[in-house]
Amino acid sequence: MVAVSIDQVSYSYHSVSAETVALQDISFQVSPGEFLAIVGPSGCGKSTLLALICGLLKPDKGTISFYDEAGISKTNIGYMLQKDNLFEWRTVYRNVILGLEINHCLTEEKKEKIDRMLVNYGLKDFEEKRPSELSGGMRQRAALIRTLAMEPDLLLLDEPFSALDYQTRIEVADDIGRIIRQEGKTAILVTHDLSEAISMADRIVVLSKRPARVKKIMEVNLSVPEKSPLAARSAPEFQGYFNTLWKELKSDEERRE
Repeated sequence: MVAVSIDQVSYSYHSVSAETVALQDISFQVSPGEFLAIVGPSGCGKSTLLALICGLLKPDKGTISFYDEAGISKTNIGYMLQKDNLFEWRTVYRNVILGLEINHCLTEEKKEKIDRMLVNYGLKDFEEKRPSELSGGMRQRAALIRTLAMEPDLLLLDEPFSALDYQTRIEVADDIGRIIRQEGKTAILVTHDLSEAISMADRIVVLSKRPARVKKIMEVNLSVPEKSPLAARSAPEFQGYFNTLWKELKSDEERRE
């Protein structure tokens, strides 16, 4: 069964003087409930690919298709950016319900679901606080609850931990990864952090330097009782996956030189 299908997608940026090919013949699929990570050299077009998947950009060539559990074409996407984009003039609770208010779908049922998530993910006691009163990790949890409140079929994560310090980054990645798996969501993470990709993802798509192509798709199987970023980093297979990814990315740099 397939949740997302990327088929021979290409995209170029155009200016008055030139055309820059960013992505070339990108193809892969994502299964329902799968956590997929995308890595590649800086500037290779990882975020551009997410923008294409969510419809902010249109591919020059190829198709992007979405399906629900019954195999019916369906698109409902949640997008988490590098910044949490919480509004300081709204409380945590009012930030979380913002999308539902804008879409005029703040029902009692959805309020109850938000309350459960606030309790389950440690923010219930902070729902009347302002974002500035929260730690970086708590702000990201609030941003994720805001995204999940819209009940997306697919979550896109564009380096959502990059603004955090190293220790907080690992802790928040552990939180976010656990929440996404508990909610049973299909997710695609773009990251430049190889350890993060290995510790969070079921599979990793490795892109080449620009124009980006799919160099490798690697399954991640770690012998840990529970898939979490903190537990995964202590798995005996972790270093082997890291070395494989490092060699794939390093080979691009060596060819460029």
